[in-house]
Amino acid sequence: MLIDTYGRVATDLRVSLTDRCNLRCTYCMPEEGLQWLAKPDLLTDDEFVRMVGIAVHELGVTDVRFTGGEPLLRPGLVGIVERCAALEPRPRLSLTTNGIGLRRTADALRAAGLDRVNVSLDTLRPEVFRTLTRRDRHHDVVAGMAAAADAGLTPVKVNTVLMRGVNDDEAPDLLAWAVERGYELRFIEQMPLDAQHGWQRTDMVTADEILDRLRTRFTLTPEGETVRGSAPAERWLVDGGPATVGVIGSVTRPFCRACDRTRLTADGQVRNCLFAREESDLRGPLRSGADDVRMAELWRAAMWGKKAGSGLDDPAFLQPDRPMSAIGG
Repeated sequence: MLIDTYGRVATDLRVSLTDRCNLRCTYCMPEEGLQWLAKPDLLTDDEFVRMVGIAVHELGVTDVRFTGGEPLLRPGLVGIVERCAALEPRPRLSLTTNGIGLRRTADALRAAGLDRVNVSLDTLRPEVFRTLTRRDRHHDVVAGMAAAADAGLTPVKVNTVLMRGVNDDEAPDLLAWAVERGYELRFIEQMPLDAQHGWQRTDMVTADEILDRLRTRFTLTPEGETVRGSAPAERWLVDGGPATVGVIGSVTRPFCRACDRTRLTADGQVRNCLFAREESDLRGPLRSGADDVRMAELWRAAMWGKKAGSGLDDPAFLQPDRPMSAIGG
């Protein structure tokens, strides 16, 4: 298993398949984009499948989430999903995506064995979408979510970041829209993972503010910690249920004590925390001929050194050098 010195066991693997993205969200990267990883530095499809297999067979991972960048830009995605779905024991497989390419791939992904998707959507207004993402693709995202639901990639979860003075007035409308369509909405506090390092704590819309906005229209009843378990989102029943809304307060309501995640970057580095400033290289040993037992040992060592918390509550906190697009969400 993947255990750390605080007794936490990682069973949830986040796999970044690419650092590339076809949006330029203001809270993630500059308009001109970034210097993408060179192709030889990226793990191959076979290497990704092998690493997921080691995680499942040797280390007790039960859940695998494919992320990016934008994972739908990975040419071999469907094949990777299919091969990971064939592992025994079979892990639960999900995908975090911006949704732009989902309409054309949802059926193939479902047939390959993908269980569900998380789709990022921060606004219901196309003009605000253009401002936030610097792309005119709002319709494609909405259509992709509908295609995912039709394909059975459910529950479709919607990830939303509120930006002060940009879309923070939309919280109740977004929830009403999601409930009507059977989507599970989760608001996420803006995190310090932008390539520009322009994040400011004072500009962030906090979890408490999000809940205050939602309560202007809805009655929210907390599900409680027993139901939450190790999930990052605190959830509330909306108007008595069954619909729910989640809030991920990574900054103001950290959930580090219950964290069960391990992360593999597109270039084969293990990150034991999303906000870690250190990584452990697995690509080098992998390509040098290390067997699965040795790879598992190295992965265990990387997780053993995980810190107690993310450090976000420390005034001396420093952002990771690598942005969200490189390390996976």
